[in-house]
Amino acid sequence: MDNKCECHKTKKRSEEEYKALLNRLSRIEGQVRGIRKMVESDTYCTDILTQVSAVHAALNAFNKELLANHIRTCVAEDIRNGNDETIEELVVTLQKLMK
Repeated sequence: MDNKCECHKTKKRSEEEYKALLNRLSRIEGQVRGIRKMVESDTYCTDILTQVSAVHAALNAFNKELLANHIRTCVAEDIRNGNDETIEELVVTLQKLMK
């Protein structure tokens, strides 16, 4: 029996998926830096709130893309291999995302 700990799962992503996710994160990071500059320069509150809303939307888009890729790859593969625990893991993840 293999005693290897699977506490920290990993996933090898395609080059295309990897680049797409990193590009999204870089844009979000830039937006957050922009918000910091707005606060530092005493920008009007509603203007900052508008930018925060844009970051929130960008993070949601990132989550949607990552979740879709996860379902198409990891979840589908695990189900095909008879690993139904992945379904419960997905349900828990979706519940966390919907808070």
